[in-house]
Amino acid sequence: MEIWRPAYIGVGSNLADPRAQVLTACARLAQVPRTRVVLSSRLYRSRPLGPIAQPEFVNAVVGVLTQLESPVLLAALRALEAALGRPAQRERWGPRIIDLDLLSYAREQRSEAALTLPHAGIVERNFVLYPLADIAPDLDLPGLGRVAELAARVTSAGLAPL
Repeated sequence: MEIWRPAYIGVGSNLADPRAQVLTACARLAQVPRTRVVLSSRLYRSRPLGPIAQPEFVNAVVGVLTQLESPVLLAALRALEAALGRPAQRERWGPRIIDLDLLSYAREQRSEAALTLPHAGIVERNFVLYPLADIAPDLDLPGLGRVAELAARVTSAGLAPL
């Protein structure tokens, strides 16, 4: 019998009608094999990170239950990004049509070139923590703490619910 594990996926876009891109990606996550969408946060508008001038982002977080192992789920997210028009090569911190980040997978802690869990940088990113707190405030991110407490430590500067 396959075990269902909880996972949380960050969704973001700042190109080609970002709101529509995020909503489409959230809907398409329901088509990932052996994975069920359970919760979706509201949408947020956020300022881009990094040195590159670019439009604001639209962000959300989706909670799923999956029977896929974390590397297989990540591969499915990369395939979905490609299907939604994201090029394989992209500029770091640059604009993107769609971005799907595996934020958390069960209680897994992993630090590899291809996959870090919980996702690197999550504790500084209000555009991840606020939508994650919408749907999973009591989630304990292994090695980091409870989402509600982490979200309370970052300001909402540059972030606004849509």
